[in-house]
Amino acid sequence: MSYDIIIKNGTVFDGAGNIPKKEDIGIKDDEIKKVGNLQNDNADTVIDVSGHYVSPGFIDMTTHSDTHWTIFTQPSQESFIRQGITTILGGNCGVSLAPLVKSGNIEGIEQWVDTSKTNINWQTMEEFLSELEKRSLPLNFGTFVGFNTIHWGVIGRESVIPTNDQINQLKFLLNDSIKNGAFGLTTSFGALNRSSSMDKEIIEIFKIAADNGVITKHHLEDEGKNILPSLSQLLNFARESGAKIHLSHLKALGKTGWSYFRSLFAMIENAKNEGVEITCDFFPYTSTGSNLYMLLPSWIKNRKPNQILEILRSPESKERKGLLDYFKELTLHYDRITIASAFQSWEHVGKTIEELSNISGLPPEEIVLNLLSANNLRVSIFNEVILEKNIDLLAEKDYSIVASDGVGYEMGSKVLGIDLPHPRSFGTFPRALRTLAREKKILTWEKAIYKMTGLPAKILNLEKRGKIEKNNYADIVIFDPKELMDLSNYENPFNFSEGIKYVLINGKVVLKDEKILKKSAGKLLRKE
Repeated sequence: MSYDIIIKNGTVFDGAGNIPKKEDIGIKDDEIKKVGNLQNDNADTVIDVSGHYVSPGFIDMTTHSDTHWTIFTQPSQESFIRQGITTILGGNCGVSLAPLVKSGNIEGIEQWVDTSKTNINWQTMEEFLSELEKRSLPLNFGTFVGFNTIHWGVIGRESVIPTNDQINQLKFLLNDSIKNGAFGLTTSFGALNRSSSMDKEIIEIFKIAADNGVITKHHLEDEGKNILPSLSQLLNFARESGAKIHLSHLKALGKTGWSYFRSLFAMIENAKNEGVEITCDFFPYTSTGSNLYMLLPSWIKNRKPNQILEILRSPESKERKGLLDYFKELTLHYDRITIASAFQSWEHVGKTIEELSNISGLPPEEIVLNLLSANNLRVSIFNEVILEKNIDLLAEKDYSIVASDGVGYEMGSKVLGIDLPHPRSFGTFPRALRTLAREKKILTWEKAIYKMTGLPAKILNLEKRGKIEKNNYADIVIFDPKELMDLSNYENPFNFSEGIKYVLINGKVVLKDEKILKKSAGKLLRKE
């Protein structure tokens, strides 16, 4: 048989966690047609990868290129492809770009994007996915439905008891979105000012996900001192609804949270023994990357952005003084919180809140509120609050996978002094392979690759991806295990990873000899 591409002489990891084999791969159109000995076959293109590892393309379940808008403004998504990522999922942490109850109901992304400059011509999930299908996608893209997005659209931001009619509207929106291709539901209860009055609503929504066989995916309400109660409540929702649970970017923040991490594992494993289906993902960095806005208490995060800003800009108001008292009680390590982006006060980027406090003579709590006010809530931070030992422990768990929690960028997007993306947007997958498999040997290469390919595909019920086998789509990564290196850091994040030699997406070579080829080979993915 004649093929379009033959990849020969590589060490092939099948993505199922099996011992690798020296095999060849024959590709025709967008599919793998044969895995085995192809030495006597021919192809238009033959790629000899002697001494290299061949893996299914990496699947990144936790990304934010959609809500950060770079899927539109930086369409090459180069920082992802250069890691070997061939498929990303959006709609994470409770916020998705569809469905929108009203065409202007896009408030959930305002802390990352100036929505006045966005062009939105959809409302339903079907309209959103159809719009993306018209575009040239650099890699495969699918999305979840954000619970926060539909809740804000139907019920609003106030903490009220939802009516039966409102609950039915939410159920309709989720069910319709899943029928049109969404891969599940995501939440971030910490941004909702959740109260017990919402429990009925949440359980009813989770039941829709369960009935459709999709996962519910969660940014834990509290990842610090209340991490165990946050997980306990989520597990109760799962038991009541029968929903599958996936924990996004699982981590414990700060010393208090660290001490609970082994107890967290015990809770997860006890729930699994009871029959709850639960998985999680993690990134291999000790600093979080988030919006400074997320440090605010839930009572104010639940308000509209203009209402929040009015409070921040009223120095004598009781509510603003309450915010200052709230931050004093948190005992945050301001020397470990670095400003990563502040578009209206770029001179603060790269400095810690403690440094800004020392320079200005203002208390650090005032610095936090002033930064949010001056930048219309759009301030991102790095926060050094994760224990490396806990990352290693989590990596060993058979229910954990690797995900970046990052954003796709291209080299041309670099804006010196204004924006410092988290290094995970450039190096998560190479870093995980380097540290966990090559250096620490916590995972075998095949187990590490399984956590990036076959296992996420299984969690998503993603058809024909995540494994190198006949008739699967030809999403393939070829890398040198000795050269593999993540080069991005907090001071200079725009350094792409090395060692990823080739990336194929749907049978097309999009990266060759570590150089991006200008091809749009991605597909819009819909849940089957």
